[in-house]
Amino acid sequence: MQPLTGIRVLDFSTLLPGPLATLLLAEAGAEVIKIERPGRGDEMRAYEPKLGADSVNFALLNRGKRSIAIDLKATDAVARLTPLIETADVIVEQFRPGVMERLGLGYEALAAINPRIVYCAITGYGQSGPKAQVAAHDVNFVGDAGMLSLTAGADGAPVLPPALIADIAGGTYPAVMNILLALRARDATGRGCKLDIAMADNVFTFLYWALGNGWAAGAWPRAGGELVTGGSPRYNIYRTRDDRFLAAAPIEDKFWANFCALLEVEPALRDDTHDSAATRTAVAARVSRKTAAELRALFDGQDVCCSIVSTVDEAVRDPHFAARRVFERKLVAGEATINALPVPVAPAFRSAGVEQSYPALGEANGLLQQSSTKKE
Repeated sequence: MQPLTGIRVLDFSTLLPGPLATLLLAEAGAEVIKIERPGRGDEMRAYEPKLGADSVNFALLNRGKRSIAIDLKATDAVARLTPLIETADVIVEQFRPGVMERLGLGYEALAAINPRIVYCAITGYGQSGPKAQVAAHDVNFVGDAGMLSLTAGADGAPVLPPALIADIAGGTYPAVMNILLALRARDATGRGCKLDIAMADNVFTFLYWALGNGWAAGAWPRAGGELVTGGSPRYNIYRTRDDRFLAAAPIEDKFWANFCALLEVEPALRDDTHDSAATRTAVAARVSRKTAAELRALFDGQDVCCSIVSTVDEAVRDPHFAARRVFERKLVAGEATINALPVPVAPAFRSAGVEQSYPALGEANGLLQQSSTKKE
């Protein structure tokens, strides 16, 4: 039995943070019922490129779920949903604060129907505070939390992160963690609770070192000036002769000594505490004389914490990830089949079947009628 077998989740969220959170719950055995608008459904269904009738983004994030299409503004919406609410364990929503309350679906209203319900509200800035109602996206959240200031391109300007850090690391993962904690607490108390997941708040966890430097030493970090922001030759990216890139992280002295010896860095420059900029320049010059293949061969079997930067298509074909069965599961959409989105749920907690599809809009509307019949 999967650990979340028997847990019913009503997912009112759209786009990324909430749907990815409920995907993780579904992969661990929960029944996830997605509540969508009639006609259009989740906005992400319309994105490009397509996989079957809907976008591949939507398909990847909603594998193994069900879908109910219902107008939440209709006068009978709450009544129609009440039988499902009575049997639900978890609610996930991603509207601005106050929207679900105006729809009659806020925590207090649902807890009155089902006191055991765990109600997870994911927002950018939380349910309270001066920015609670501010419209924003991922880059705004990482910008407000100070993370974006620590990225820098050649011109010193911040660089757009290639991943939606706040959405996933600040929204999805904290939501899942706290839902599981709330379910554990409910086992002891018999009551659910409301979870206030603020994506911007949760970005600060990833800045632990920056906060520590600032609070303890008054040394607030700079882009390009610290160990993990490009200020050290021991943690940097170097261009190869064939315009590939070496990700070098020989931070510890034993790795650094091996790295410098293999690259034949001048002995006088191996002490990077004296003039780190000069050492970085010397390392860059040594790396630039070799191709990516030559560097792979040079570092193969050596303890140097170095790798050639892979493209995404190279990464998914890496024999290591194949051996780890990272892309073992499949997403089926009609006659098309692609790899499913890898998620951090241990294989022991997932179903034996590796192929699943995503829901057509409203395909589970019969659940509303069945629930109504049961209630009568």
